[in-house]
Amino acid sequence: MLIEMSRRAPLYGVPTLLLLLLAPSLAFAQALPNINSLRVGYNTRKTAAKAEGELKAQLDAIDKAIAEAIKLGQAGEVRRQIARGSALLAGTAWTPALDYQNSLALRSERIVIDSSLPYALRLEQIYSPSIELTPALTARVSLRKRVPPPAPGAATPPDEPRARDLGTFDAVSRDLRESPLVMELDMAGAADGAYLIDTEVFDGATPLGKTSLGVQLQKGLDARLRALEAGAAKLPEAVRADVLYPSDFIRNVNRGRVGLGTFNLTTDVAAAEAVLAAAKAGKDPFKGRTGDMERHYPLAGAGEIMPYRVFVPKAYTGATAMPLVIALHGLGGTEDGFFDNYQKLPPQLAEQHGFLMAGVLGYRSDGFYGSQIMAAGDVASKRRAEYSEKDVMEVLRLMKATYKVDESRIYLLGHSMGAIGAWYLGSAHPDIWAAIVPFSGAGSAATVEKMKGIPQFVVHGDADNTVNVNGSRTMVAAMKKAGMEVTYIEVPGGSHTDVVVPNLAKAFDFMAAQRKGAINTSSKQ
Repeated sequence: MLIEMSRRAPLYGVPTLLLLLLAPSLAFAQALPNINSLRVGYNTRKTAAKAEGELKAQLDAIDKAIAEAIKLGQAGEVRRQIARGSALLAGTAWTPALDYQNSLALRSERIVIDSSLPYALRLEQIYSPSIELTPALTARVSLRKRVPPPAPGAATPPDEPRARDLGTFDAVSRDLRESPLVMELDMAGAADGAYLIDTEVFDGATPLGKTSLGVQLQKGLDARLRALEAGAAKLPEAVRADVLYPSDFIRNVNRGRVGLGTFNLTTDVAAAEAVLAAAKAGKDPFKGRTGDMERHYPLAGAGEIMPYRVFVPKAYTGATAMPLVIALHGLGGTEDGFFDNYQKLPPQLAEQHGFLMAGVLGYRSDGFYGSQIMAAGDVASKRRAEYSEKDVMEVLRLMKATYKVDESRIYLLGHSMGAIGAWYLGSAHPDIWAAIVPFSGAGSAATVEKMKGIPQFVVHGDADNTVNVNGSRTMVAAMKKAGMEVTYIEVPGGSHTDVVVPNLAKAFDFMAAQRKGAINTSSKQ
């Protein structure tokens, strides 16, 4: 989960620095967790710890080391220092063995795998650890089924799945940065599904460290993807991207551009095949459909197909224009955030109020929807932010082109990074939005004047260790000074996430009462 900051911003400065990762990922491309997510998670734990004395001094020294590594562009060292700080927060000594374990990484050209084909994997290091090793290093590799974490309140955790031995490899280099260990693995016979490839390194009989890579296996996958690509070439443009999406997304995952996120290999490939079959039969599988569905389109300039999630209420017939909610997920999440999280309440509320709703990816899980409030200033960060904003605006355009949208009642809803994005997009495109609803966010008070005619419903917990409550307090104070209509709910003891569900119904009620052009300058506390 983490964030990109300007060079002038301290690593854990106040209101806007830290955003919670809302959706867990099976694995990020090339086996390494997203460094932004690591930084947010670390800073959140550090804030909650309220360290004092010697521990605080040690963490402060680590912060300085992280800042210096960021300045020098040494991502591996950033990861090392975060691992050190995390060990301290957990009360664990930072030993040479732990230093070695955190240096290990598994990389491959593919993490979405056709199990019927040979598979190549590399054991590497992301930095040089401080440890003395003998030349007798070996690596033991195994495959185990990935088991979802137990549900909250579950009596007993599920049994650990039995691992399948994939082989032992000797002649492991003591410097895996210079000489990675290349391993040829046989996955044949493994059932389709999500797995972890575990690799443990031994110095003689002494275990040194273990690292894992999340993968998805499906027998015959490559042939199915080729069939989708061949079939899509003959389809109308309106559904072509829906058929091509699995191939395009898997390609980008394997290239290291994106993480797997909530992508489900089995269901997503099957869904694309169903769209292809319907289109071949002369049917548009989305026409006249209500309820929850996933759609896709090619994002111009990016060279990628973007997903977006759509909810259409049962009452929609196309005869009457309906309001539209654009929903923006938090850092590390996906377009599924406001559909599958928050007790799945947003679609229920959309149905109740007769709202269309669209969940947007924002190009990348850490795109910030165009906001530069956390930007690193490099070309890649700027490009990511630009396409993130463009993705939102394209989904809005597609929703208006596909459905009869009441353009006087288009709303922005966001949590965490999504709240930052909502405030940015509200100021960047103020003529569009009838209301903005940010949960646990932050923004720039300088942008408030541009949003003067947009009613706001703002929620934040005063015990938020991820995005400091001052992020919302500052924005609300500026709105009140500008005479804007703003309803602010500050939840005593509220955390970063637990403030959302209890206030969603009020938020939807608020949006339902707003219409662009109906000016109300009253403010509420």
